[in-house]
Amino acid sequence: MRPLNTLVERFIPSALVFAIILTFVVALLALILTDAGPVTVVEEWGMGLAGLLEFITQMALILLLGYILANTRPVHKLLVRLARVPKTAIQAYLFVFVVAALASLITWGLGLVAGALLAREVAYEFRRRNQLVHFPMLVASAFSGFVVWHMGYSASGPLLAATPDSFVADQLGEPLAITESIFSTWNLLAAAATIGAVCLALYLIAPRNQRAIVPLTVDAREKEVEIEQDVVTPADRVDASRIPTLAIGLLLVGYLVIHFAGGGTLTLDIVNWSFLTLIMLLVRNPFELIALTKKAASNVGEILLQFPLYAGILGIMAGTGLITVISEGFVAISNQHTFALFAFFSAGLVNLFVPSGGGQIAVQAPILLEAAEALGTDPAVAIMAVAYGDQWTNMIQPFWALPLLAIAGLKMRDILGYTTITLIASGLVFSATLLLVSL
Repeated sequence: MRPLNTLVERFIPSALVFAIILTFVVALLALILTDAGPVTVVEEWGMGLAGLLEFITQMALILLLGYILANTRPVHKLLVRLARVPKTAIQAYLFVFVVAALASLITWGLGLVAGALLAREVAYEFRRRNQLVHFPMLVASAFSGFVVWHMGYSASGPLLAATPDSFVADQLGEPLAITESIFSTWNLLAAAATIGAVCLALYLIAPRNQRAIVPLTVDAREKEVEIEQDVVTPADRVDASRIPTLAIGLLLVGYLVIHFAGGGTLTLDIVNWSFLTLIMLLVRNPFELIALTKKAASNVGEILLQFPLYAGILGIMAGTGLITVISEGFVAISNQHTFALFAFFSAGLVNLFVPSGGGQIAVQAPILLEAAEALGTDPAVAIMAVAYGDQWTNMIQPFWALPLLAIAGLKMRDILGYTTITLIASGLVFSATLLLVSL
């Protein structure tokens, strides 16, 4: 682990610089591997910058709402209680990972935020008890839980495929039910196997040498939101009342009931409204919600800044045909039994350049679904292969680690050595799963 950590510390730049470097790398690849010229590459990049604005808003809301939900008083109290559960350092690493993984299966935004907050609470609890625990590995364990997000409730690829009138549904002739993708027996078993494999890997690499342990040296926890506004005027009394947030929460409950009762399906928007509903029901009043939102906004800013750059990269790859070159290269060397495995590898590679599950589905699904039909492969397997590849290489792609690292006060190089091991362990499970379901 030490040589890998040393390499990462010396040569891995910040996530923003990483996105900038990738922009020029992808532009160069487009010039070399496609017929596009410099002017075309720049045009496609510029037009692509705004190409994911709706998706950016959805992703920002998931992160914002996940942060707010994790910091509401009931959820925060739950995290504090959970932090007291592990009694040894090994238990702490595994416990934080499992909780973050389960939260990520509910929604990736909650998994990232709750995982980071739990890691801090556990580190503080160990510090209070005068026990040593390696804080960077606690945070790495929390981020490792993100490796299963695309197998759960907020999986953007399968949800898009299940949405009527989406381009995936149009290509297939009908929506792909989530019972065939994220709620299929084989995917649920794969999620459980992945959690088990990563637990074993984290157990094996956990630092046992006390001299190698870097503890939490200060109390970095966030204090519970204090409502300091003076309640003087009638307007202040309304802002301090439980009624407004409760009323909108109940209205949202009514909408969700009507939506699902009428045959509505899960979409990214419905996932967001589900968590907005919980927030409205859990906060004490508008004063508290405003204060939580201000705190959450600081963790969304860097993602909002970088996502247009990744949208520009996606624009180059889609507009010049580079994404087709990459995907078809994998398809050309596969057959009915190996197609899903190579689709998984291609998605993992593309995710390094475009860390967006929905974005990847948008550009890879048409190619991979057409190839799957020609090879006689189940389209659900093709969709999940892309989902697996997307979540897999997130472990070495710094983009989605940003909110977690901001909360923990660490850099990507502090955890990358550990998350690389998660990449290896989970990759073995994903590969084996896709090979088995393709038999």
